[in-house]
Amino acid sequence: MKVLWLSPWMRPLARVYVDALHQAGHQCRLITSDQHYEPVPARDYERVLDPRPRDPRTLPPLLRVLADARRWRPDVVITELVWDPRWLPLTRLAPMVHLVHDDQPHDATEIRPAWQRALFRHLCRAATELVAFSEHVARRLDATVVPLTSDVADTDLPTITGPRRDFVLYGRIAPYKNVPVALRAWRRHLDSPAYAGDRLLIIGDGPADLGALPPHCEWRRGRFRYPDVLPVLGAAKGSLAHYRLATQSGVQLLSMQLGVTPIVSDSGGLPEFQPPGEQGVGVDDVTGLAAAFDALADPEAAEKRGAAAREHYLRWFAASRSAAALADILAQVS
Repeated sequence: MKVLWLSPWMRPLARVYVDALHQAGHQCRLITSDQHYEPVPARDYERVLDPRPRDPRTLPPLLRVLADARRWRPDVVITELVWDPRWLPLTRLAPMVHLVHDDQPHDATEIRPAWQRALFRHLCRAATELVAFSEHVARRLDATVVPLTSDVADTDLPTITGPRRDFVLYGRIAPYKNVPVALRAWRRHLDSPAYAGDRLLIIGDGPADLGALPPHCEWRRGRFRYPDVLPVLGAAKGSLAHYRLATQSGVQLLSMQLGVTPIVSDSGGLPEFQPPGEQGVGVDDVTGLAAAFDALADPEAAEKRGAAAREHYLRWFAASRSAAALADILAQVS
């Protein structure tokens, strides 16, 4: 099966899927861009474009890629967060499967311009098949569910040695990430007899205003690279994803892949993503979140629960499993 994958923003994740599809015997081409926060050299199956519709210099490369894709004659086209309307001719080269990560903005900072929202609705209507990565989104859009995998290949995971330490909150620090509640809970954890000298490390940039940070808390602002973040997250006792709105969180998946327990809220963490026995904490429950810090402060407990989280990831969300489920859908529509 020849798969043409259009993903200008989710390039690392698309690469993981394309590699897994290649290993399963399919042929794939990925049309993408360097918009992701971690640009990388192009692989032989990638065509890297500059998706800025208002810049006329970006049109000739797009036309060349379109002509090349037509000659290649894909069996199926996958679209994923395509915001450039000039890419629409690529979507018509074969039956289209539209991947939907979220069906609504998480907060006001994620609201797209009206023309981009219209393009999203058009792709949903034009798709032969809609695919969502969680039951939560699938129910809203009447889509088929494929389990989401991590956007980090297993071969790129660091080797972690030594005892676990610290708690990590990483990603785009937006209002829906609920950081003020986390900081209040962290202050309460510092006063607990369970406190074991850890830090709360906030890694990433974003529009949130955190004010004065509590003791033993660091905000490492700016755009981060996975080679810098993975060793820190992989050594953590817990990963904070205590969000205000439900989301299929890549943070949850990467944390479990690394063997780190994700701490989620009952309204932001989807139960289908959580390891067995790991319950969400009330979104405004400062006492409950402090207790979650307390429970993972013991490195042996953190190690045991993290191992269970990794086992859960490998069983349900490994790239090979997710790509196989997606390939079944592609075969039906191609």
